[in-house]
Amino acid sequence: MPAAHEERARHRVLVLDGEQRSALAVVRSLGRAGYRVATGADHSGALAAASRYSGALELLPSPLERPHDFRRAVVDAVAREGYHVVVPVTEPSALALLGDAEVGPLLPMPDPHAFHEANDKVALMQRAAGLGIDVPRFVTVRDVDDGAADVWDVFPAVVKPGRSVVGEGDERRKTAVQFVDDRAELRAALADLPAGAYPVMLQERLVGAGVGVFLLVHDGERVASFAHRRIREKPPQGGVSVYRESVRAPATLVERADRLLQSFGWTGVAMVEFKHDEATDRYGLMEINGRFWGSLQLAVDAGVDFPRLLVDRFLGLSREVSTGYREGIRTRWEWGDVDHLLIRLRRGGARGGLASWFRPWWPGDRFEVFRLGDPGPFWAETRAWFRTAFARGA
Repeated sequence: MPAAHEERARHRVLVLDGEQRSALAVVRSLGRAGYRVATGADHSGALAAASRYSGALELLPSPLERPHDFRRAVVDAVAREGYHVVVPVTEPSALALLGDAEVGPLLPMPDPHAFHEANDKVALMQRAAGLGIDVPRFVTVRDVDDGAADVWDVFPAVVKPGRSVVGEGDERRKTAVQFVDDRAELRAALADLPAGAYPVMLQERLVGAGVGVFLLVHDGERVASFAHRRIREKPPQGGVSVYRESVRAPATLVERADRLLQSFGWTGVAMVEFKHDEATDRYGLMEINGRFWGSLQLAVDAGVDFPRLLVDRFLGLSREVSTGYREGIRTRWEWGDVDHLLIRLRRGGARGGLASWFRPWWPGDRFEVFRLGDPGPFWAETRAWFRTAFARGA
């Protein structure tokens, strides 16, 4: 066994949110590197728990629906099993654990203040503008009766709650971005939001391709960067990427993303999302997600092993810096891509543009979930997909 594997084998890592594809990518990465990995999830059929690299399963309450119980269960698991690192991959689990005296020091993440500031969409836009980073035009609406909404005249517009997860204790809920085309839709969208979603940002809608810049920053050093382009999404008009390709990260956007994260004193991974506005040929900042992202497996396949680099750095086992990656590598989320096709067929938009969907393989293609050496997660997801399909049919 190589020396690096021997050293990593002394450390136990608990990867949370095992229902997520990003958690599966983390489990596979760390398991291959030699870490002893366990998966935390709210049910035994979780995707990441089915991987051969997951040595144990910790059944945990939902971090969104029962954050207090979730935190207590993670604390108990750490005390019982002696985990050295705990890796959240969703915002609810991170919010439940950041700042906790027992688990907080085990999280390879930025400090709680930086994380909360980065997730405050209003404060983020103000900070970015102050750093000279291009942002879409926006105003802040403090409550449903705020007069700022009455004078907003840029349509179509985007209504963005200040935070993606709002509420306290066990009353947390997710919020969603809404698109509005006129003042009547704007008023209805604002009235529909819970009080905890305010302040809300009204933002001009940029029309064009989204560009995600993925970074790992540690102690002021940029350790790795990556970018991809979306080929297909679910839903097709814009959503989660189901087929994507590694591309060269635009140097100007990497510099802006790095400058923004450094302004927070960031340590950890993040996705900084921009959108290219076709009308003005500019890139506007959209948001920061301070956690692993859904298409993480593509970065690993292309040569940027973010999970291993992150945990190695966190434990002081390596000072490795990623110097590049292979462009033109593509991953397809199998059942997500099937959903993409079915949505288009239902909407009558299947003519044209679907030839590549029926192409079973092309040089550079990889399946995201199915791997010959680790097929368990694919069969777990397949069973779950058919259960959901039959439930919809019923």
